[in-house]
Amino acid sequence: MVFEGGNVAKDVLGAVTMFSLDLLTTSHELTNRLLTTTHATSAATALCSRMAAQIMAQYPNFWPETVRALIVHSAEWTNQMKVDFLDPQERSGDYRHLIRHCGFGVPNLDRALWSASNSLTLIIQDELQPFARENTGEPKLREMHLHSLPWPQEALMNLGATPVEMRVTLSYFIEPSPGIVERGASGRYLYESHGLRFDVKRPLEKLDNFRARINQRVRSEEEGSYASGGLDPDWQLGPKLRHLGSLHSDTWTGTAADLAERGILVVYPVTGWWKTRKKQECYNKTARYALIISICTPETDVDLYSVIENLVAITT
Repeated sequence: MVFEGGNVAKDVLGAVTMFSLDLLTTSHELTNRLLTTTHATSAATALCSRMAAQIMAQYPNFWPETVRALIVHSAEWTNQMKVDFLDPQERSGDYRHLIRHCGFGVPNLDRALWSASNSLTLIIQDELQPFARENTGEPKLREMHLHSLPWPQEALMNLGATPVEMRVTLSYFIEPSPGIVERGASGRYLYESHGLRFDVKRPLEKLDNFRARINQRVRSEEEGSYASGGLDPDWQLGPKLRHLGSLHSDTWTGTAADLAERGILVVYPVTGWWKTRKKQECYNKTARYALIISICTPETDVDLYSVIENLVAITT
């Protein structure tokens, strides 16, 4: 993501740093002066740490994975970022270019902390065991989690063709690969201990068909190929682009009626060195993750927040 880092001035020779354009901060030489300036990544890192601290103060039970996810989940690209790094056609390759330069954009503390009446954010903190080994056999994939989302189906169906957005962010920490990797290990799995992915059931897709599609995708990734499982074009990034690193975020745009039929989300593992490097005996470890799902509608008479708050209370 992008945080404020001050500005630079430009002359005939190029860009230069000026104290008058830097951010004000406290000095490390308190006996000589109380204040000084900071800029670039030093300033941005401090502001990111501040936002993380504010979220942790508001929600002390949130995991670090969750705080990290909320910061990214609240971020949006500015219009200037899109102009500079996106082709008007907004092809996926251009989003890769945009993310490489700007991350997921500029975070917003209010969006990270609160839900509005026409939008809401669901937060799940959970853990799964990606792999397991029985007796002397080869470690295998073990768990995937299906989450039933408490969407107010009737309220969304009543909105019909009203455009809505659903954003999903999945955050987890990996364990870097220790030491030298065995000869012949796949290059994709030299570093991360495990990977997690997410997907959402499509309208008219039966639950059994959804499970089968995810299982096929997992098998394909195990074999080093990629199986898309058919087109789902309403995602901004799509699975090939969003499943990079250990923090995945993507936005789906469609009608309220379609969203009403997308009430199940899956989190599933993919191979890492916990599975492939048996000598390390990490194949039975568990992995924590934070999952954030938000839906947003235009300003309407439907109070989504209150409807879902009642549904969650009933379920509890």
